[in-house]
Amino acid sequence: MTPLLRAEQAVLGSVLLDPDQLSHLGWLAPDHFYRPIHRALFAALRKLRDDGHPALAEESVPLSWVTDAVNEAGLHVRGLTAVYAHSLISACPRPAHAPVYGRMVLEGAIHRSVTEHAIRLHQAARADALQGEVEGALHYADVLTGVLSDLAQRWGTEPRPVAPTAPPTTVPAVPPPVRADQVAEDERFLLAVLAEQPNAVDEVVGWLRPDDFADPAHGQLYHCLGALHHRGEPIDRVTLLWEAQRRGLLADGTLSGDRLTNICDGVGPGSTEWLGKLVMRSSVTRTAATSARAIRALAENEALAPGRLINHALHALGPLDEVRSRWQAANGHPAPTPTAPARSPTGPPPAQVHAALARSAPRPTSPSSARPESAPSPAAVRPPSRGHG
Repeated sequence: MTPLLRAEQAVLGSVLLDPDQLSHLGWLAPDHFYRPIHRALFAALRKLRDDGHPALAEESVPLSWVTDAVNEAGLHVRGLTAVYAHSLISACPRPAHAPVYGRMVLEGAIHRSVTEHAIRLHQAARADALQGEVEGALHYADVLTGVLSDLAQRWGTEPRPVAPTAPPTTVPAVPPPVRADQVAEDERFLLAVLAEQPNAVDEVVGWLRPDDFADPAHGQLYHCLGALHHRGEPIDRVTLLWEAQRRGLLADGTLSGDRLTNICDGVGPGSTEWLGKLVMRSSVTRTAATSARAIRALAENEALAPGRLINHALHALGPLDEVRSRWQAANGHPAPTPTAPARSPTGPPPAQVHAALARSAPRPTSPSSARPESAPSPAAVRPPSRGHG
């Protein structure tokens, strides 16, 4: 049994032994549990608490607290029995450690949630690449950003992009390019038009970058075109070949004279802006897929703390945000407003501080924290090891 499942059993066992522990687990939700049977049972325990179950007003926990929780959970899931509920009680070393067990469950939920949404982003990027679209990938990138912000608030940290100090220990294999032949043909056609049509670079230089080309050689050639344009020098196949030689692209084998000639020969009329958008669209989906793979690798590293995972994942989305802003500029749309909250000069929001403190350690039991229904007396304070009557 994994440590995560042991933690889920321990937190449920602690609540079955001591219903008061639910007051220390307000930041933990049923969806944070991995097993459906555990989700249903935790939701049932919260419902019984909210409905004012009689066990909350008694000194010793009655057996009805367990049986009613099992019956309530059994309405939503199959296979749950009273025997299993009592095995959860046995799996709890100390009920007072419930906040720590809950923190372990939340850690597992954060890793699991980030992994699931990274997979969805990757699938959306692949589908958009096949269909020649970008909307799906950008939508799921926004969803992932929102999920990371919500998880940061639950964990009690500030969501901000932070670069990892070391590369992920697990790097998924890069899948084969989608529509690679068509993408390469679009890039060659664009470069040919840029090399042969006067002032064509002006139409794309504001938002198209060398990294947007899938073929590194094409990106280097576009870099040469940009350098000539920046210096105000004439652009044609001869000056382009000379610039490539000055940058060492012929010497290191990145380009050859024959390849450059093949790109420039046989070009017909074409819209530079339209071709540039084709290359840009491919760059958006390719960057989204790369960010998704990087985030999934981070989430699958169980040794990575949740706060660092969230911040590293936000950093991995940075290149996609940059490409998105240029894609919107190419289509005449304003740059999007950043969704990540800015750092407050007075410290993190109170809700994040409360979440961090709530999961740090159990609060000491005192007469002042007794239930309002019961009179404040020593008998009203339950010891952590109380049994069922």
